[in-house]
Amino acid sequence: MDTMAPMRPTVQRPRRISLAAGPAAAGDARSHVRAAIRAWDVPVDVDTAVLLTSELVTNALRHETGGTITLTITCVCGQLRVDVHDTSRRVPMPVNSPVDAEAGRGLLLVSRLATDWGFHPTPTGKAVYFTLAFEDDLGGDSSPRVHHAWAR
Repeated sequence: MDTMAPMRPTVQRPRRISLAAGPAAAGDARSHVRAAIRAWDVPVDVDTAVLLTSELVTNALRHETGGTITLTITCVCGQLRVDVHDTSRRVPMPVNSPVDAEAGRGLLLVSRLATDWGFHPTPTGKAVYFTLAFEDDLGGDSSPRVHHAWAR
């Protein structure tokens, strides 16, 4: 009888993808995240991962002044992490939009569905990220936390 626990993905080489800042960016980002999850056999909810990716990319596109945004996908320490880099230095803030609003609830979704989320400055702007804990590793307090590293 084999009593060893199944192997979980170890540190994976990050995937960094440049996306043209246009209408296809969110769909392209979703495809890349879905492919990474499958290739690495990451035990997270794929639908949640692609939804949150879409929200971050859409926000980045609203604030992007250049021609590209960068998507970084990593898998380490029992979590999938997705970062979306743009050239804006605007601090991301969840807002309480009306239920029937067509926009403005993206970060609220991220804060509710992600294990963790936050942002940090980059040399060219900022990166906003979320993490999803491996489903086998969830337990205890799974409420999302926000982390930010912004020079004040």
